[in-house]
Amino acid sequence: MTVGTGTRDLEVVGTIGRAQLSERLVELDSEIGRDARNALLELVNEEGRDAEGLRDALSTRLMEHFRLIQGRACFGMLYELNQRHLLIQVQGRLRRFHARIDPNDVLQEVFFNVYRYPHRFNCEREDAFRVWSATIVRNTVLKCLRSLKRGGRSEIPFEDLTEQPEVRSHGPLVGALEKESSVECQRVYLTYLQFYLRFYSMLSERERYAIQMVEVDDRTYREAAAELGIKLENLKMVIFRARRKIHRSMSRVFDGLPPDFRPARAPKAVAEDPASRGHKAQTHGLTRAFDGEVQP
Repeated sequence: MTVGTGTRDLEVVGTIGRAQLSERLVELDSEIGRDARNALLELVNEEGRDAEGLRDALSTRLMEHFRLIQGRACFGMLYELNQRHLLIQVQGRLRRFHARIDPNDVLQEVFFNVYRYPHRFNCEREDAFRVWSATIVRNTVLKCLRSLKRGGRSEIPFEDLTEQPEVRSHGPLVGALEKESSVECQRVYLTYLQFYLRFYSMLSERERYAIQMVEVDDRTYREAAAELGIKLENLKMVIFRARRKIHRSMSRVFDGLPPDFRPARAPKAVAEDPASRGHKAQTHGLTRAFDGEVQP
């Protein structure tokens, strides 16, 4: 979309008389009505208002009318009042990044975004359009830089990264929550240790001694097996079964069951062959002999 081609420069500076501006505002009668046009003329004829303040006030009013009625004349006037002012902003930002982009192309994109998103405009302040358009210029320039897809590395000034920097403030509430979480974590950890010690004491003497040598004294499995006078494979089975007993007992307690409660065995979907059953029965018998206990 190309706008403003062939139009007169209506930038409100000292060289442009207010009479010329008043003549151009008369052309808006068909879009905004006579009352709204008279309100704009009052701004032009207001004494003591400088050129920049007049441009800000007129641009904000025109943008609000465009937001409501989407009038072409309002948008054309808005372009003529601000195109040179916004072009200077675009050139300054492109110069900061050393970008080889035509500033006029970026300016057209800026006004396209103004035309596309009028519903995001808020006219509560008299300089609302100047502030809002400056944000659009910044975002449009950054978008154009990203579209270049440079292979090299580009640097973006800190002030252009975001308007709302991340705030990492820790108030009294955050400190209280962290302290409470730390105390709760310590309490739960001590509870686990108490349960572990309780069920560790319920193991057989050989199981307790084997776990102590491996987990507390940091002895190797081979050294522990030699100390107990059993094979290395048998020691591994003893420690495995002892750990499983502690784990199952703790799981039952956390599930609200008594620690010595036996869960029902899961049904077997496939029948085993006699050779496999014989091998498992033999292994199970050896394990019970190692543990010094017989279970039904």
